[in-house]
Amino acid sequence: MSDPQVIKMYAAREQIYPREAKGRYATWRWVCVWLTQLAFYGLPWLTWSGRQALLFDLTTRKFYIFGVVLWPQDFIYLAALLIICAYSLFLVTALAGRVWCGFSCPQTVYTEIFLWVERKIEGTRSARMALDKQGPSVRKVVKKTAKHLVWGAIALWTGFTFVGYFTPIKELAHEVITLDFGPWEWFWVLFYSLATYGNAGWLREQVCKYMCPYARFQSAMFDQDTLIITYDAKRGEPRGAMSKKAGNNDKLGDCIDCTLCVQVCPTGIDIRNGLQYECIGCAACVDACNSVMDKVDRPRGLVRYSTDHAMENNFSSQQIRQRATRPRVLIYTAILGLIIIAVCTSLALRTPLKMDVIRDRGSMGREVEDGMVENVYRLQIMNTSEQTQHFKISVSGLPGLTLLTREEVTLQPTETLGWPIRLRVPHGVGEKGSNKIAIELHSLDNPALHVREGAVFIVPR
Repeated sequence: MSDPQVIKMYAAREQIYPREAKGRYATWRWVCVWLTQLAFYGLPWLTWSGRQALLFDLTTRKFYIFGVVLWPQDFIYLAALLIICAYSLFLVTALAGRVWCGFSCPQTVYTEIFLWVERKIEGTRSARMALDKQGPSVRKVVKKTAKHLVWGAIALWTGFTFVGYFTPIKELAHEVITLDFGPWEWFWVLFYSLATYGNAGWLREQVCKYMCPYARFQSAMFDQDTLIITYDAKRGEPRGAMSKKAGNNDKLGDCIDCTLCVQVCPTGIDIRNGLQYECIGCAACVDACNSVMDKVDRPRGLVRYSTDHAMENNFSSQQIRQRATRPRVLIYTAILGLIIIAVCTSLALRTPLKMDVIRDRGSMGREVEDGMVENVYRLQIMNTSEQTQHFKISVSGLPGLTLLTREEVTLQPTETLGWPIRLRVPHGVGEKGSNKIAIELHSLDNPALHVREGAVFIVPR
């Protein structure tokens, strides 16, 4: 009887040591790193009308987005924002593949930052590989400790900034200085810090290959005219090292099999094997291959951004651009444009005043002095603007309907106020049971600002 065979369903991870790539696309990646991180770390510190410009204040249930204040009732706008982001990703993917993953995805950005720290402390790719193979030593412990301390500091600052989008960041900073952090602040700062530290420092390409769903369904958004990282096999094969003997190089393609395209790849794939789902479109292999082609005096573009149709039919750059305006791209663009126009129009026409009328269920219609009938209500008024507003309450719908409580009310900026009111009608007015009435709220500061809500006045049977 033969020995049982063990079949591994998950391959053991092989440590990847990405080599630093230099070139046009590497420069653009660092431009994206700077832009995204300046936005992420800087936006919470911006002020607008005396408060934080971008703040999702869960405690008060108010979302401040520069000059716009959104409430839970405005959740539709946040949903629309997510839809816009999704369609933007679909459009960009249909046009240029996974450029989001390769240049602007947080996983890519923080991995790039952590790799930069690693190179500065531990050295080049070969130096890092040699250091990991060494046995325990003071030098190794010092370098590893320094690297992880810097990683930890970046991760903590990232976690602190992330929480600063939900708790006013200046208050958060004061709590850090006074060691007065609340339990939820501690939890989320440490949670997001550990996520950043673990994903960018340890998991790296594992997130892109196994955890990110985008890598799995991206093929549904690709077609033959989507820009992808391609290897020109017609030009590059058969590959082989350049020989000093005359005539030997005529039998070989332009690929000299230096494997630099593999060494710079952050996910460790060989782009010469064709498009793979692990490819994040970062173009590090393009920069590496172009630098080699320059050295061996061959044309650039052996590895390049191109499309399947372009590779099959030898399209020029102009032909590739012309085929970009295909039905899928036009449909995505039209849908995205319509959603953006609809959201912007809705925000521009949004009334910065909301009112809900709530009947006092503990006191239905009742008879009071002189046979008059009284109903009690509670007005839930929200001033969603950032200016103090003075309002006047008026009622209509039944003859002789009278407001007994004070008709003028003042609301501070972004204030919610519960305002009880009592309404009365003379004896004999209205039908027994429910009668429709209207309660209106008019701004004394802006005549165009008003809201009208229907209600029911109960006359006892």
